Amino acid sequence: MAFLAAFIKRQFISYPPIPTTSFSGKTAIVTGSNVGLGLEACRYLVRLGASQIIIACRNTEKGEAAAKEIQASTSCPPDTLKVWQLDMSSYASVQAFADRAKAELPRLDILLLNAGLGTMKFRMAEGLEETINTNVVSLSLLAFLLHPKLHDTAVKHDSKTHLTATGSELYEVAKFAESKAPDGQIFASLSDQSKANMLDRYNTSKLLLIFVIKQIAALAPLESSKVIVNCVGPGFCQSELHRDYTNAALRFLIKILARPTEVGSRTLVYGAGAGPETHGQYLPDCKITATKGLTSGEAGTKLQNRVWVELKQKLEVIRPGVTWLA
Repeated sequence: MAFLAAFIKRQFISYPPIPTTSFSGKTAIVTGSNVGLGLEACRYLVRLGASQIIIACRNTEKGEAAAKEIQASTSCPPDTLKVWQLDMSSYASVQAFADRAKAELPRLDILLLNAGLGTMKFRMAEGLEETINTNVVSLSLLAFLLHPKLHDTAVKHDSKTHLTATGSELYEVAKFAESKAPDGQIFASLSDQSKANMLDRYNTSKLLLIFVIKQIAALAPLESSKVIVNCVGPGFCQSELHRDYTNAALRFLIKILARPTEVGSRTLVYGAGAGPETHGQYLPDCKITATKGLTSGEAGTKLQNRVWVELKQKLEVIRPGVTWLA
């Protein structure tokens, strides 16, 4: 009941504030930004003065269309927006994108990890169930690959940079039955189609994301890294996340209950400019909030450690040395 009451308040009564933080002169990468929350976040960043935004998306034609639409609505210079190809289901694509960013961008102030997958269909990618691969492993890979670039920018410009991920309050209700697997077998269990509960899969991916953000923040304390790492909660929003859902009744409920996309995007922009007190924190509707559910207490800490041991091994196989943060 508490979760339902909080959901109703957030969806219909209490909206996050309109962003006002200046991003003058800053460079941002926004993944999954050709549509939905990412697109609206890019629009806000442009209006708030960002000098360079990389629209990172799988379909560059749609990305170019999004860039033109943002430019038309903001009257920003055409070179403010660049479209780069990024397929979050492919480790090769993630690594190529990160290498390009490190080579071509003079600075990187904001990495907004917004791309995500929500589906009821079981599919495999890179040897893992696709939702977990995209929302957790590939996201973590990109975060670790570009964290050093964020650190270097912060040092060079005597500033704080931001690594912000788009989470979901649905992490609170994740069942995560796969956590009962033996040590070292959590990700294998998540990729076992015979046992997969796809109704819980998106929720579980966002639970694991909370663990990832907390782990990165712990590995890279703000005092030394100068990179603020946080996770935002935009609420239930109109977006392309639900494009795989074909049930007409469900899609009608989404239309009725979901927030306007622009409203949800405010939380993404907030996280990308939030203060040092948000390092390692979860920020639903722009407020620091203690995490709940399976992240809580000593049991949550132990579960996070189990997940991290497995995730680190996977990331190190993909790119040796990637999880080492100065």
